Amino acid sequence: MDHSHIGVTGSAGADTAALLLRLVLLLGTAFVAGTGLLRPLADRIPARVTVFTWVLAAVSAVLAAVSVPVLDVNVVGAAVHVVLVLAVPSALGRPGPARWLSAALILLLVLETAVGRSGVEFAVDTVYVAAAAAWFGVTVLSVAVPADQLRTDALRPGPLSLTLGGLLVLAGAVRLATSGIGFDRRVHESAFGIALLVVVGLPLLVTAVAAIRPGRIYRYGTVGIVAGFVAFSALAAIPRPAELPVPGVPVLGEASLGGQRVPVLISPQRPGRNLVHFPASAGDQLDVAVPGGTPVRALPRAGAEGTWAEIDLPAGRSEVLLRAGAAESTVDVDTGDQPGFASASGVDGPECASAALGGLITGRRDVLGSCPADALSNEDADALRKLVTFLDSRGAKGITLKADDSPRGVAAAEVVREAAAAAGLRIDADQQPENALVAVSGWAEAHRALTTAGAQQAESPVYAHGLYLAPWLLNTPLATSVTTTSVPLRFDPREQLPVSYAVAVGNAFGGESPTMAGFHTWLGTQSVEGEVQIYAAAQVTVMPMGPGEAHAPGMPMTEELAGQWVPKATVVPVSLPLLA
Repeated sequence: MDHSHIGVTGSAGADTAALLLRLVLLLGTAFVAGTGLLRPLADRIPARVTVFTWVLAAVSAVLAAVSVPVLDVNVVGAAVHVVLVLAVPSALGRPGPARWLSAALILLLVLETAVGRSGVEFAVDTVYVAAAAAWFGVTVLSVAVPADQLRTDALRPGPLSLTLGGLLVLAGAVRLATSGIGFDRRVHESAFGIALLVVVGLPLLVTAVAAIRPGRIYRYGTVGIVAGFVAFSALAAIPRPAELPVPGVPVLGEASLGGQRVPVLISPQRPGRNLVHFPASAGDQLDVAVPGGTPVRALPRAGAEGTWAEIDLPAGRSEVLLRAGAAESTVDVDTGDQPGFASASGVDGPECASAALGGLITGRRDVLGSCPADALSNEDADALRKLVTFLDSRGAKGITLKADDSPRGVAAAEVVREAAAAAGLRIDADQQPENALVAVSGWAEAHRALTTAGAQQAESPVYAHGLYLAPWLLNTPLATSVTTTSVPLRFDPREQLPVSYAVAVGNAFGGESPTMAGFHTWLGTQSVEGEVQIYAAAQVTVMPMGPGEAHAPGMPMTEELAGQWVPKATVVPVSLPLLA
């Protein structure tokens, strides 16, 4: 029976009730198991111990059954739990069977609290659960059974409790050390960290007091062990705190606003101007501010998805305030003391943030040292040269070139001009009927160029040889700003890796669509580069992937595919590989 996850329902009351159900079930089961495990310590069991154990077993059995519909636990696991927890009190009259049934129940309890964990983590959970259950058993028997009826020749309750307390402290300390937050401020600033401190601290205090003042003081210390066990059991249901921000590493966080979990990206996380990005699914009524500052509304930006706000962050540790109506949340930042660079927050900032997002969703936390618009890659330069050769072979007379003043835009424009001169093609700044439009700018300028071209085409025939984008411009806002556009690519967006990235970024950031910048960062050391082909992006959805083509895990086999590079559109090759 898996109690390791309690899903968020959107109702704080329902989630709290589910957590309380889990904690009472596990605690009651631990007392039953501990009592049966230590049963051989007593010559005979008083009726009150049997009644007490039966009551706890009945409560645990009922809660185990209720867990099936409420917590969506495994039916078979719940049935085994019910059988074992009721078997222990029924066997208390026979020390041997009671001990072995209790051992089996403790093992089940370990599996329920440590499901999904392995290695050292599973061993730690086993020790903690078993030691706590044994402590509870010692307490029940020493309180209810007269001292002259306890078999203290083999095991004395006092020394046994000290041993169990030591095991609890050791297991808790290992759990804290392996948690990933045991040596930073999250251990005292988050609910997860505080629960870990309770797991370690209370057993340590109880054990220390019992060692200093021997006797039956351990009985009263059971309150501390109960609190430690409850905190330990609750760890699986408490959200782990986000990673501490690292200066220069963009922050991918999540805020709770009005009952909705809203992803947020803050880039470049340096002193000065920063971008705060939300997915379109978060709505358009989000405000962003720094403490004491004026709220800034997150607004759409040309060529980019979702909404964006520009704010100035101070040096060092601070927080970003997020508001949606009356709801408010914060995201911690730590910008350090080194200034950022202009391309991370200027007109090319959204593309730079998208590149950072591609790495963050893989778990990499790399310092943002440059942006895609800062330089033209050799691969993209080669693709642009081949695009010009392709246009020449199609009979184009000239190219209407749209660039910008970014280092990449300037270099790309020069590559296109040189290739056009070699092919004898004219370069124009304005539209010409016999030309092809080629955009090599950033997202914003390309969006303006395509929007203008679309309006011109609605009035009269222009750009007879089509609209073409540089490879880095393939994203949803640009591809859907006109009916059809074309891009020179080295990979098929319908292949497994591009589709996997599209699914990953959509899942991680509120349905966000893929971008070339994010894809290259997401790939890391992987590569999907092949020969350049011209791909057409058209606003049609009648060409889903065939049954024989590779699909990413979790991708639905429907027309609205989660892994589509451009949602509600198709991107397909319209040329053979361009070899020259």
